[in-house]
Amino acid sequence: MADNKPAILSVYDKEIELPILKPTVGPEVLDIRKLYGQGDVFTYDPGFTSTASCDSEITFIDGDKGELWYRGYPIEQLAEKSHYLEVCYLLLYGELPDAGQLEDFENRVTRHTMVHEQMNNFFRGFRRDAHPMATMVGVVGAMSAFYHDSTDISDPWQREVAAIRLIAKLPTIAAMAYKYSIGQPFVYPRNNLDYASNFLHMCFAVPAEDYKVDPALAKAMDRIFTLHADHEQNASTSTVRLAGSSGANPFACIAAGIACLWGPAHGGANQAALEMLQEIGSVDRIPEYIKRAKDKEDPFRLMGFGHRVYKNFDPRAKVMKESADEVLDLLGIENNETLKVAKELEKIALEDDYFVSKKLYPNVDFYSGIILSAMGFPTAMFTPIFALSRTVGWISQWKEMLSDPQNKIGRPRQLYVGSGKRDYVDVAKR
Repeated sequence: MADNKPAILSVYDKEIELPILKPTVGPEVLDIRKLYGQGDVFTYDPGFTSTASCDSEITFIDGDKGELWYRGYPIEQLAEKSHYLEVCYLLLYGELPDAGQLEDFENRVTRHTMVHEQMNNFFRGFRRDAHPMATMVGVVGAMSAFYHDSTDISDPWQREVAAIRLIAKLPTIAAMAYKYSIGQPFVYPRNNLDYASNFLHMCFAVPAEDYKVDPALAKAMDRIFTLHADHEQNASTSTVRLAGSSGANPFACIAAGIACLWGPAHGGANQAALEMLQEIGSVDRIPEYIKRAKDKEDPFRLMGFGHRVYKNFDPRAKVMKESADEVLDLLGIENNETLKVAKELEKIALEDDYFVSKKLYPNVDFYSGIILSAMGFPTAMFTPIFALSRTVGWISQWKEMLSDPQNKIGRPRQLYVGSGKRDYVDVAKR
């Protein structure tokens, strides 16, 4: 809602009143929608870091305090007491479900985990060495060619069906992308397994022998899903909203989000963190890399430390650290040199004055990479797992955008710095 006293902006000889919008929590927002019409000027904000592109009831972040809420619930509470599909319900519908609602939702998701059988043939069109994210972008985008009955965004029921299908099928598609990349046969989903266990089973089971999912590993995977489920208006979420603002079908919008997430500055950060640990190679080389990280003239940066939004600490990292310790203890991984490097680097970062003063704490990407590596996932699968985790957040944001009466197609403006008007010169005279 707007404050009674607007901000007054002087633009040359004009005074323009800008309403001040008050959020539930967080900084107040200047409403500049009429600025161009009244003042004939734009705002300039590369990266949109100071611009609210929408109003939303889904996720709140306070980077200074290190807080992350889903629909008002602190992420620490949800990670400890809830589980991923319950969090999915919360993000989609705004409230925690009662027992009956949760059972119905879980059943609907479970019974949509299989993909159209013809999609198996679609995978064979990719090279074996294709990155799993490249495969996922293509396959998810192609879902609109297989599920015609849930692409009409004007139909609330079709939007609901599309939402359930995407949440249910992304783990299957991610697991199929993994199996295809390593030359193993696809493993079909199992309705008697929970969401996280089903994903692990599809990734690591083979037809030749039985595979039983360790409950502790399933719990750790469920936490990874929960902690990555949504994160406000980040790059991939904004991409999904922008694509959706044009009226694109939900599968195309989520494919766009996956493509954006693939970037190393976004979803690829946990892969980059583990690759950095592998580059360091051994514990005795850590001082060399610490020295490089402190050298402003050296382009090397420690990946997995600090966060663009969280200026204090990443609230997800504390929960993920607990999971990392549990997984490493469970698997008894003592001789893995990369994980030795990770543990020693974590210890230094938490104690070294340089890192502490700059608040360069290990973030969620650092710990999730350790966990996924310990479970046996190659680094190429880290971002696909992030994508299937974030799918529910993208869908929730997409559905919220479509129901917003203020929704309009996204159309950012620019500060043009090119040539002025020029007359064409014939090629013979140039």
